[in-house]
Amino acid sequence: MVVITGASSGMGAATARQLIGLGAKVVLAARREDQLKTLIDELGRNAMYVKTDVARRADLDRLVQQAIEKFGHIDVFWNNAGIMPISFFEEGLVEEWDRMIDVNIKGVLYGINAVLPHMLQRGQGHILATSSVGGLKTTPGIGVYAGTKFAVRAIMDTLREEVAQTIKVTTIYPGATQSELGHDISSPRIRALYGNLQGMPKMDETAIANAVIYAISQPGNITVNELVLRPLGQTR
Repeated sequence: MVVITGASSGMGAATARQLIGLGAKVVLAARREDQLKTLIDELGRNAMYVKTDVARRADLDRLVQQAIEKFGHIDVFWNNAGIMPISFFEEGLVEEWDRMIDVNIKGVLYGINAVLPHMLQRGQGHILATSSVGGLKTTPGIGVYAGTKFAVRAIMDTLREEVAQTIKVTTIYPGATQSELGHDISSPRIRALYGNLQGMPKMDETAIANAVIYAISQPGNITVNELVLRPLGQTR
């Protein structure tokens, strides 16, 4: 059984669709309950949702508890939720910085904290997290976002070293992808430079779904530690 945060649209929803098609059971987590309900109606009886704000530790604890109550155990937990209201430091959009830290960093930590005891008790499991190519190299205007994604990289690298004997750990580094990520950009400077981000090369979200399924479908003695994906034409 697979739990996906940030599952109401984009990469999370695309992966859920493919997993259901492969016969998996899936638990979807996100804040937007209306979209989750619509997706569950599409996916059928092997899927359920739990309305979840990953910035709230209690929500992640409840998500794990309800997933186990419904399906018995969790095989895979994907910390996928993230936001990207990028801006330049001099614009001082501190509230957006705080929200990115809460969702992109604390959300991953809360997810790990909620599911890891269950997986350690079972002696198996797989934890994934979505970083970004911005977690490998930063550029002007993405400092706080990149900082959160570098943090995800450090968190997951350390987790892998701590639990490598029993738990699989995978970090995914997507490049520009067709998704809602960045729709909440309010920075006038970013908008002047990049518009609505639609002019750049982008991958279809199914590319990420394929990567996730590749990672989680490996034999028990094989773990895929990192996957970096960029659309053709994106250089960094």
